Amino acid sequence: MSPSPIVPIIMAGGSGTRLWPVSRDTMPKQFVKLLGSDLSTFQATAKRVSGPAFGKPIVVTNNDFRFVCGEQLAALGIEADIVLEPMRRDSAPAVAVGALLAEARAGDVVCLILAADHVIENEAAFVADCERAGAIAVRGRIMTLGIKPTAPSSAYGYIHPTEKSLGEGAYAIERFVEKPDRETAERYMAEGYLWNSGNFAFSASTMLSELERLAPDVLSATRKAVEESQRDLDFLRLNEAAFAASPTISIDYAVMEKTKTGGVLSASFGWSDVGSWDALHDIKPKDEDGNVIEGNALALKTKDSFVRADDMLTTVVGLEDVVVVSTHDAVLVAAKSAAPDVKALVAELKTQGKREATEHLRIHRPWGWYQRIDIGDRFQVKHITVKPGGKLSLQRHYHRAEHWIVVHGTAEVTIDNQVKVYHENEAAYLPIGCVHRLHNPGKIDLKLIEVQVGSYTGEDDIVR
Repeated sequence: MSPSPIVPIIMAGGSGTRLWPVSRDTMPKQFVKLLGSDLSTFQATAKRVSGPAFGKPIVVTNNDFRFVCGEQLAALGIEADIVLEPMRRDSAPAVAVGALLAEARAGDVVCLILAADHVIENEAAFVADCERAGAIAVRGRIMTLGIKPTAPSSAYGYIHPTEKSLGEGAYAIERFVEKPDRETAERYMAEGYLWNSGNFAFSASTMLSELERLAPDVLSATRKAVEESQRDLDFLRLNEAAFAASPTISIDYAVMEKTKTGGVLSASFGWSDVGSWDALHDIKPKDEDGNVIEGNALALKTKDSFVRADDMLTTVVGLEDVVVVSTHDAVLVAAKSAAPDVKALVAELKTQGKREATEHLRIHRPWGWYQRIDIGDRFQVKHITVKPGGKLSLQRHYHRAEHWIVVHGTAEVTIDNQVKVYHENEAAYLPIGCVHRLHNPGKIDLKLIEVQVGSYTGEDDIVR
């Protein structure tokens, strides 16, 4: 057993492009309820490490996700230190930041790196494995939670354990190997290799010492970014200039493939990284034809497929081993075997400047969210929801007028120097150039339809 509670460091800054179009830059997979439960995988991860074996989590995420991250933790009543990266720099800088903050908080404590988008079965076994790994980590080892392969997959990196026992059923590591082809993966399985889950346990001093030795540019940049960080509401903002100086590199490349302190514990819990639609199909309940059918969807004469419809009726006839996913504004159709290639598809969409590659129709804000319903020449229509107590910034537009029609709740509307309350089925008119603000003074959500009319309806026509 480790001598003090393990500090979880949850990595929640990724974009999850392989699960496009449900997962996008503005709302990636770790914050989406993909598994049919009331929790996102981020929430499930945070809840999993909320017991007595663990200390207060450190969440490292992207600035764009700060409010949804805070809201999802608040919904569970979980307190965490939320650290905001000003830009993405892969996992090594995030691990360095987490280790620095954990050491500043609790000294040479054991840290546990966790991805926010993994699915764990048997949480009691997970906690027990973390404690076993922590007990070895205090002796100066960087422990990996390895996964026994269930198939010769080329989607994961592999770990070759040595015969040197570290106790607790763990072994020293011979080497990390990159994602292999199928033939090599079959050989790795036969030779007892483990999948690299990307979850690590280590003492803060051990990781920082190895970063100093093997990736000093990462450590120096992140140390300065932490030292010059600033508090912003409930968040810790890393210094942008300092953090930008760090190279973009994973913890595997920076440390784990070079360190002599590595160890691996074969996990006793069920695990999936739900990294692509075929992986999600594997872990979900299926019908008698091997299909996963979700939402407003119907499949006939279809086998071993994944069909999901978030909105419009989606039908599939006479296909096998396919993925069909439809959302409000995008549709994906792919062979299930090609599901990992969705990442390349999204990259091409970004190259072509397609907004759908990165943005959801629904955009989350601290006060609630908005979603475009329609757009055309000189008009745009949105659905806006404001949380109880939520208040938008005081602003004006130079190219459009707006109409706010209240459909649920109560709206307090400021127009220039006048403040008026509007109830359901009432509307406020905001002429071009007026200074205005929307506030929900009630105890239930405020829902309204916004109609914008003017020569330009872009989001950048706002003066706050």
